[in-house]
Amino acid sequence: MYDLEVKMRGRQTNELSIRAYNIAIGLILLWGFIINIIMCVCCTEIFMQWNPVAIIIGYFVIAIAGIFLSECSSNAFVSFIGYNMVVVPVGVILSIFLADYDQISVMNALATTVAITLLMILLGSIFPQIFLSMGRVLFVCLTGVVICEIIFLLIGFSTPSIWDWIVALIFCGYIGYDWAEAQTKLRTLDNAVDSVVALYLDIVNLFMRLLSASDDD
Repeated sequence: MYDLEVKMRGRQTNELSIRAYNIAIGLILLWGFIINIIMCVCCTEIFMQWNPVAIIIGYFVIAIAGIFLSECSSNAFVSFIGYNMVVVPVGVILSIFLADYDQISVMNALATTVAITLLMILLGSIFPQIFLSMGRVLFVCLTGVVICEIIFLLIGFSTPSIWDWIVALIFCGYIGYDWAEAQTKLRTLDNAVDSVVALYLDIVNLFMRLLSASDDD
């Protein structure tokens, strides 16, 4: 009787198997990174001509709207649109950001990011409770970082490379946390997309911090 109820619940919610769910997360993440690579390769010169203030405002407005749309929707397609609303403005920022770095530095930071991401996903799978218990601490740390960087920007203070390493460490924790949290959700395609939004932002921020830190050393 219990097995029948489980099967019925899975059918009613279109629940995926663990393997299919995690593959979906991986493919959706890959989609976002492919879009970013295409934008960086083909559109950097165009983005460099745009007004910086308009880019920053547009980034926050569109990305926040995309996060809100993804989180509030229970439809996978709508959530995917929200995800792309995050990916595209991030791609604009990445295109401009990477223009200041040589190819070797970018590739080294990329390889390090991939290795760390895979490691944190593995650890998040093995020790999910440890990472889930870190949620509040990570949130407080990241909030502190945002406040400090706003203050640094206003007073014109240039942060040392150790600052980037500290922030990178926070995002390492967030990758493990968001992966562990994704595994606690009902395994639907919509939840896979929602989980990817957080993981995507974690990985992009880790990559940018590693690249910035390595350049300052």
